[in-house]
Amino acid sequence: VAPPQDLQITDPGLLGSLDVEWKPPPNVQAFNECTVKYKFEYHNTGDRDWKVIFTRKLKLRVGFDLSRTAEVKVQTLLEGRCTNDVAVQSDWIYATFQVPLQGKLESEVQNFHCIYHDWEYLKCTWQPGLLAPHGVHYGLYYWYKGLDHAAQCDDYIQDHGINIGCMLQNLSQAEYKDLVPPPATLLRPLYVTLRLHNLAKPSPPKQLVVSMSASEELHVAWSPPGGGTPPQCLEYEIQLAEDQKEAKAAWASVSTQMETTLTISRANQSRSSCVRVRGRTNIFCADRGFWSEWTQECFSVSRKEDKQLFILIPLILSLLSSLIIFMLIGQCKKRSPAEKPLHTSVG
Repeated sequence: VAPPQDLQITDPGLLGSLDVEWKPPPNVQAFNECTVKYKFEYHNTGDRDWKVIFTRKLKLRVGFDLSRTAEVKVQTLLEGRCTNDVAVQSDWIYATFQVPLQGKLESEVQNFHCIYHDWEYLKCTWQPGLLAPHGVHYGLYYWYKGLDHAAQCDDYIQDHGINIGCMLQNLSQAEYKDLVPPPATLLRPLYVTLRLHNLAKPSPPKQLVVSMSASEELHVAWSPPGGGTPPQCLEYEIQLAEDQKEAKAAWASVSTQMETTLTISRANQSRSSCVRVRGRTNIFCADRGFWSEWTQECFSVSRKEDKQLFILIPLILSLLSSLIIFMLIGQCKKRSPAEKPLHTSVG
C-alpha cells in the first residue's frame, strides 16, 4: 500500500496547537474491501518518545512547544479481505515546522511558575530576562480548547511598572485541557503548556477537631478546605508531635489518606499529642499537585493518666492537711493537766 500524500503543518495562531493534514494514497479506491487507517506520530525535536494516534481522519490538531522544531510522520494501515486479514503498512512520510524565534535566548523570561489556587484562579509569575532592556513590557497570552482565539491576560502583577505575573480567573472550562500561556514580547518568547489539575494548590483543611476516647485513642477529624477544590480530589497528610511548648516540635507523619477522620492508637501517642493536617490533589484527579499549608493551630490533648494525676494531687494534699490537723489536736490533749482542783480551809 502507498503512503499518504501532501503532508502539511499549518499554524492557526493558537500558541502551539498546530493543524496537520494529509491526503489519502493515490490508489485508495482499489481497497474498498479493506479498512484504511492512518498511524500518526508527533513530537518536538529533542524528545525521546513519539506520541501516537490511530485515526481514519485526514486532519488533526495537536500541541507542540513552538520554541523547538515540531516533527510529524504518518503512514497508511490496511487490513481486511483485500489483504486476507493481514495488517499491511506503508512507508512513513515526514514533515517539520519551526517558528522563527526572534531575540537572544538571554532575553527570555526566567523562573516562569504557575499555581492553580483552590481550583479557582491561576497565578503565574516570572522574572525579566537577563538581557531585557529597562522598562520592557511583557504580555501573557493564553489559549485552551474551546476558545476561538488566543486571549491576553487582563490582570497583571507589576513591580515598579513592569509586568512580572498574571492572575487568570474563570478557568473551569480549561480543566483537564492543555493551557498554553507564553509571554508575547518583541524579545525571545517563552512557550509553555500547562495542565491546571497538575498545578492545583488547595487551602488548608478546616474545622480540625482532636479528642481523646475513654480507651485513650486519639480521634482526629477535619473538613475539606472548600472553594472550588472538588472534595473527592483531595488526599491528606496527618502529622503528630510531642507538644514541647517553647521548644520546636519534632513532627512525624502518621498517615496519608483520602478520608477526613483518623484514629491513632495509644502506642503512637506522645505524652501530650499535637496534631496538624494538610491536603493536596490525589492521584485520581492529577499526576501531581502542590501541598496546602498546614493547619495553623497546634491542637493538644492530654492523656487520661495526666487528667487523673491532676485530680489526685488536690485529693492527696487535702488528706495530708487533715492528718496534720488531727496530729496537732492529739498533741494538745496530751499536754493539758487532768487533775481535780485543790480546796483550801482557813481557820
